[in-house]
Amino acid sequence: MTLVLPHVPGARPAAEQSAPIQPKFALRLPRVPLAPIARVCLVGLAASGAASGCGGGGVESRGALHYTEDAKRAYDKAMLAFEEHDWEEAKRLFKEVKKKYSYSRYARLAELRLADADFETEKVAEAIQSYRSFVHDHRTDPEVPYARFRICKGLFDQVSDGGFLLPPLEERDQAVNADAYKELSSFVKDYPAGKYAELARYMQMVVTGRLVRHELYVARYYLRRDEFKAAVWRAQHALRTYDGSGLEPEAMVLLGETYLKMHQPADARSAFSQVLAKYPSSMFSTTAKNFLLEMDRQGK
Repeated sequence: MTLVLPHVPGARPAAEQSAPIQPKFALRLPRVPLAPIARVCLVGLAASGAASGCGGGGVESRGALHYTEDAKRAYDKAMLAFEEHDWEEAKRLFKEVKKKYSYSRYARLAELRLADADFETEKVAEAIQSYRSFVHDHRTDPEVPYARFRICKGLFDQVSDGGFLLPPLEERDQAVNADAYKELSSFVKDYPAGKYAELARYMQMVVTGRLVRHELYVARYYLRRDEFKAAVWRAQHALRTYDGSGLEPEAMVLLGETYLKMHQPADARSAFSQVLAKYPSSMFSTTAKNFLLEMDRQGK
């Protein structure tokens, strides 16, 4: 016999009453660690998906681990063209290194090689500007001494004898020599024992000689025109400003000769005597001695 309950308004049918009541909140189950094999599978799928999503082949898809290796490989490829003097190809490849691997060490090296390529193809002004930009932008980079030396070398090489088509060096504008002197003096001071120091000191001596010869050329120009004070100032400026040129005896003899023409025998005798005392082996010591003998003969 089946018991039939009376229907109560608002009550659910029996079939519905027997169904479990669904909770109004999500049941949180404890997290169960994946089995090792499952983890491997998921990682492999994730890596595969990342590679396919990036399109494959790019530097980014290979990850940071291979970034430096790729940069070095690209740099070495550019260096092959550089060493073969294929300058245009080398410059193209170095520019790619700078663009694609801008956060790597090889991007900075590529900057220097681009400057070197300009230097080697006689685009010296462009090379000097590039070296200066490198020094300015990467002040703590270990290649800064090299870049600074190349600036000095570029400025030094920009002034040549020029053969008979150009006037003597001392008669030309000295702006480049003055710039080279400034750069070399600073370089020798900052790197007195570096691997470029010996050559830098030689270039400094040559540049100093060029500047002193120019000053003496101008002093003689004034002396010929009886502008004695201007001649004295030029000779004194050369002695005071450019130490170690090797032209000190010549400058001092010129100074003594100018003093004689100014009727200042005491100053002239002092100048000639200093040549004999400080530079006895100089060829100008004979000239200074002859001046002193003539002064003695004349009672000056």
